[in-house]
Amino acid sequence: MTADAYAAAIQLAEPFVPMSPGAGVGGARARHEVLEWLQAERAARVEPVPAADVEIDLLMRDLLTTRPPGGIPPRVQACLDAILAGQAQARGSVRPGEVLAGPGTLLTVAGTPVKVWHGDITRVAVDAIVNAANADLLGCFRPRHACIDNAIHGAAGPRLREDCARIIQIQGRAEESGDAKITRAYHLPSRFVLHTVGPIVAGGRARPEDERTLVSAYHSCLELARATPSIRTLAFCAISTGVFGYPKDSAAQVAVRTVSAWLSERPSAFDLVVFCVFSDADRHAYDEAMAAGRESRVR
Repeated sequence: MTADAYAAAIQLAEPFVPMSPGAGVGGARARHEVLEWLQAERAARVEPVPAADVEIDLLMRDLLTTRPPGGIPPRVQACLDAILAGQAQARGSVRPGEVLAGPGTLLTVAGTPVKVWHGDITRVAVDAIVNAANADLLGCFRPRHACIDNAIHGAAGPRLREDCARIIQIQGRAEESGDAKITRAYHLPSRFVLHTVGPIVAGGRARPEDERTLVSAYHSCLELARATPSIRTLAFCAISTGVFGYPKDSAAQVAVRTVSAWLSERPSAFDLVVFCVFSDADRHAYDEAMAAGRESRVR
């Protein structure tokens, strides 16, 4: 299913303008209001309500993580938007120029810089980031689970889950591995999120069909980004290397090789492609893959 089939339903072309954190519905009072509504909805009201904002933020995120999409009253959504905007402001963002000029391995492919950047993908202010999604595209329903899907949905807010639910409803089936869909990014500093389902690797050893699916996931994201004219900068997470079990070293090699080959045939498609890594092990895997890619291009 192409983006045209669902773009109108999720208002893909309409920029999301976040509410100012101080726009009358932010602050401690809004946090208590949102938390009380979420607890009442779950019929799990806890007394007393925590006094510290950081505790309230964690509890709100836990409750939002476990709830299905939709059904948030406008007043609660307005409070949530102000709170999430404040959290985004506190996290800060890293612009593409800062990523390019900062530490990390750089490879230039057909004039396009490809950079390894070690940090939090929810802070990168590129045009689009890639999320390693599950087949339902709805994010992780496990509170505080340390997966990229949870981090992206938590930072973007519940509007992201609602858009993904609409896409799956329109499509009429779960997302196929190797495919990708696009939504707005809401409270993330990027404008779009590309959701792709990578292969699930059993036993820590990737099969040839797993590699083909991973290649397809990268291709699907690149093609979908290229089909969106406003996307000129793009950041990938390490697809399938978390709970999906793809070995980090071989996944990095597939990522660098696939993206480099794609860019070689489309030299003006993007201004910057980033491989965003979060762990030292991921960074080492991508540094090695980039070095191998550089050597192969010199020969």
